Amino acid sequence: MSDRPEPGPNQESVWDYPRPPALEPCHQRIRVRFHETTIADTTDAYRVLETSHPPVYYLPPADVAMEHLEREDRTTMCEFKGRAVYFTVTVGDRSVSHAAWGYPSPVARYQALKDHIAFYASKMDACYVGDEEAHAQDGDFYGGWITDDIVGPFKGGPGTMGW
Repeated sequence: MSDRPEPGPNQESVWDYPRPPALEPCHQRIRVRFHETTIADTTDAYRVLETSHPPVYYLPPADVAMEHLEREDRTTMCEFKGRAVYFTVTVGDRSVSHAAWGYPSPVARYQALKDHIAFYASKMDACYVGDEEAHAQDGDFYGGWITDDIVGPFKGGPGTMGW
């Protein structure tokens, strides 16, 4: 991509992320809120970093209020990580389908993600990396979280699927 901005100090460009995606531990505090409830809070997440995508955060099930997640019949196939399963998130009288996903049997390279949960920021009330509220990646295909330290442009919006 020729018109990409250069990252500033303490910033990462998604165009420097590899393909196939990198997997790295993330010890920043990651939180997810939905319907006035914290449904996930961890300092033991993983980040998946893929060219042109903001990071996707995968949280260990021990740090997710799994009683608010119901597994759906829907599955998709990731060329890198394997078969994904999806979850409906429900708190009180409010539900949103296809709000989270995970890999119960990821391929060997991504085995650390086994049973971890990722959330679409666009479907939650708020998602935080440290104290910063993350913004959702355009579209709901990839599910990356955008923070001030991540520089695009980002794949996912109209006209970017061919990137």
